Amino acid sequence: MKISFEDMEVGTSHEIGKHTFTREEIVAFAQKFDPQPFHLDETAAAESPFRGLVASGWHTCSVMMGMLVRKVLADSTSMGSPGIDEIRWLRPVRVGDTITMMNVVVDKRVSESKPDRGIVSTRWEGINQHGETVITVRSKGMFGLRRPGAAA
Repeated sequence: MKISFEDMEVGTSHEIGKHTFTREEIVAFAQKFDPQPFHLDETAAAESPFRGLVASGWHTCSVMMGMLVRKVLADSTSMGSPGIDEIRWLRPVRVGDTITMMNVVVDKRVSESKPDRGIVSTRWEGINQHGETVITVRSKGMFGLRRPGAAA
């Protein structure tokens, strides 16, 4: 059975997956989407405030989204998202860092205007191998109700 609005429990936290960032993927992503020197070139990155090559924050977000789709959304009643409330890039993601992505259900409610779906507020967290939080994202997702009208 697909994951639906009713299955989302406020306060629950789930590990979505782990990802290790390689030099090759950091540079490839940056070349295509965020060509800043500290994402592309070790020499330039060494002279930057980061003191080394780092992944784009958008790269980190993209990895998180991919994990979320594969682990949760692909087998759910997801109806998309009305948007992201906040993204915080707290620490740089470096070559070789393994990030564990967590997803926490913060709040949920049935839509007043479309009672066949609910809105789920979540907080994503990316934690590196040193236990340091490198990224947080607050967002909302819309999920279909298994039994509209029963989950007020």
